[in-house]
Amino acid sequence: MNFSDLAIQIQQTSEAMQQSAMLAVNSHLTIRNWLIGFYIVEFEQKGEDRAKYGEKLLQRLTDYLSENNFSLTNLKLYRQFYFIYPQISEVIPDFFQMHANDLLTLLDKHLLVTEIERIAIGQSLTDQLQFVNPLISQSVNDQLEKQKNSIHIPTQKLIAKLSFTHFVQLLPIDDPIKRQFYEMECIKGTWSVRELNRQIKTLYYERLGLSKQPEKLSSEVQGKSEKNNWLETIKSPFTFEFLGLKSKDVVYESDVEQALIEHLQDFILELGHGFCFEARQKRILIGNKYYFCDLVFYHRILKCHVLIDLKMDEFSHEHFGQLKTYVNYYKKEIMCPDDNPPVGILLVTDKDHALVEYATADSDKDIFVSKYLLELPSKEKLIDFIKTEISKL
Repeated sequence: MNFSDLAIQIQQTSEAMQQSAMLAVNSHLTIRNWLIGFYIVEFEQKGEDRAKYGEKLLQRLTDYLSENNFSLTNLKLYRQFYFIYPQISEVIPDFFQMHANDLLTLLDKHLLVTEIERIAIGQSLTDQLQFVNPLISQSVNDQLEKQKNSIHIPTQKLIAKLSFTHFVQLLPIDDPIKRQFYEMECIKGTWSVRELNRQIKTLYYERLGLSKQPEKLSSEVQGKSEKNNWLETIKSPFTFEFLGLKSKDVVYESDVEQALIEHLQDFILELGHGFCFEARQKRILIGNKYYFCDLVFYHRILKCHVLIDLKMDEFSHEHFGQLKTYVNYYKKEIMCPDDNPPVGILLVTDKDHALVEYATADSDKDIFVSKYLLELPSKEKLIDFIKTEISKL
C-alpha cells in the first residue's frame, strides 16, 4: 500500500462512518417523533385524565417538557406525523429489538458497566418494548385499515432515505397519492429538503400530470435537482433539539461574521441610549421553517424591540424582505399593547463597502419614526463600525 492508497482508505472510512452515524441519528429521530405522536393520541383516546386536560394537553406538555426543547408546534407535528404515517408502526418492534441488542453487545464488548447495571439496562429496554408493542398493535390497526388498499413505499426505506425534516415538508399534502409521488421522487433523486420543498411549491406533481412527455419532464427535473447532503440534513433544528444542543448552535456562520456579531453586540450596548440585550441568534418559527435574527434588543426609551441582522454580502431585496418579515413577526406575535412598533436594522457588507438600511414596521406614527432616528445609532456610526471591524479581521 502506498501513501495515496492509505489517504484514500482513511478518507473513505471516515466518510462511510460519518454517513452511517448520520443515518442512525436520522432514523432514531424519526422513530422518536412518531412514538411521541402515538403516545399523545393514545392518551387523548384512553388516558385516565384526558378530559381534565382536553384542548390544553399539548400546551401543558410543552410547559412540562420545556427543558427538553419540545415546542407546541413540534408536538402538533409529531401528532400529525403519527396519523399520516401509521405504517411506521411496522418497524417499531424490530427497531427496538435491534438497537437493544446493539447496545447490550457494545456494553459487553467494552465492559462499560457492571453486570447489575447491564441487567437493569436490558430490562429497561425490554420493558419499553413490551409496553409499546401491544399499544401500537391496538391503536394503529384502524389507521392502517384506512390505507390498506393504497400502495406504500417500504417503510424501512422511507425511514432510511428521508429525514424527519423531509417528512415535515410532506405532512401538509392532503392527497395520499400526491404525497407518495413526492416520497418516491425524493428518494429516487436523493433530493435535499430544499429541493423537495421547491418541487412541491412549483407544482411538479400537477405539471407532470399535464405534461405530454412526463418522462422527459421527470428526467429534466431529476437532472437539475439539488441532491441531499447529509451534512446539511444533520444541521436541521429538529436534529439539534433531539441531540440536546442549543438552538443557537443550529446557525452555521463564518468566523468573520460571528466575530462581527460579537463585537456589534458590545458596540450597541456601549452606545447606551436605553438598549437592553435580549437574544443572539434569536430563533423565529414561521410556518414549518426556522429563521434566525442575529441580535435582538429592547429599547427602554423607544419602548420597542430593535432587531439587527448582519449579512456578509452586498445589499439585496431578499435580505431586506427577510428582516421585514422578522419585524412583522415581532409586531404580530411579540409586541405588547403598550409597545411601539419594532424596528429592524440591516447591516450589509462586502469587502469594498458597507451599507445600513432601517426597516420600520408599517405605522402612521410619524413622531415615533422621527424619534427612533435620533435614539438609534446613526448610519454613519454603524458604517464606521463595520469598516473598522473588517479592517481588523
